[in-house]
Amino acid sequence: MREQVNDAELVDRFQRDPELFTAVYDRYFRDIYLYATGRLDVQAGEDIAAETFCVAFRDRERFNPERGSLRPWLFGIATNLMARHRRKEARHYRALARVRVEPVPDSHENRVISSVTAERMKPQLVKALAALNQGERDVVMLVSLGQLSHQEVAEALGVSYGTVGSRLSRARKKLHNAIDQEAFHG
Repeated sequence: MREQVNDAELVDRFQRDPELFTAVYDRYFRDIYLYATGRLDVQAGEDIAAETFCVAFRDRERFNPERGSLRPWLFGIATNLMARHRRKEARHYRALARVRVEPVPDSHENRVISSVTAERMKPQLVKALAALNQGERDVVMLVSLGQLSHQEVAEALGVSYGTVGSRLSRARKKLHNAIDQEAFHG
C-alpha cells in the first residue's frame, strides 16, 4: 500500500527531486482538468490543464508552502492561463444568450447553470455571467466549478479573503437581479 504524503512533504520531495513532481500531477490533474474544461471548451480546457502542470513544474522552486497549499496554487496558475481565453469565453456567453442552442450535455458549466435555475432561464443567466467583470466571474467559476473554498480562491487569485467574499456577493446579486428581471418580464 502506498503511503499518503501531505502537500508539504510532497513539495519538499519534488523540490529536491524534480522527477517526483509526477505525484503532484497524479494528485491534482483531475481537479484542474474538470475546472478548465468546465470554463472552456474541452480542447482548450485540456490544453490549459496540461499547460498548468508545465508552468507549475517550471516554477516549482518558486512555490512557497507558507503562502498556501498546492491545490489553490495550481488553480491560480490555471486561472491565469485562462486569461488568454477570456475574450473568447465572454463572446461564448453572449452568443449563447442570443441564440437558443441546446448546450453540450456533458459540459460541467451547463450542469452548474442547470442546477442554479430552470432550463428557460439559461439564456438570461449566461448573459448575466457574461456581464460580470472578470474578477467576479473567476470567483464564481472557482467556487462553482472548482469547488474551492473562499480561502482557496483567495490563494488561487492572489487576493484577500475579503475580496473573494465581496466579489462573490456582487456576482450573486447581479445574477439574482438578472433572474428576477427575467421572471418579472418573462
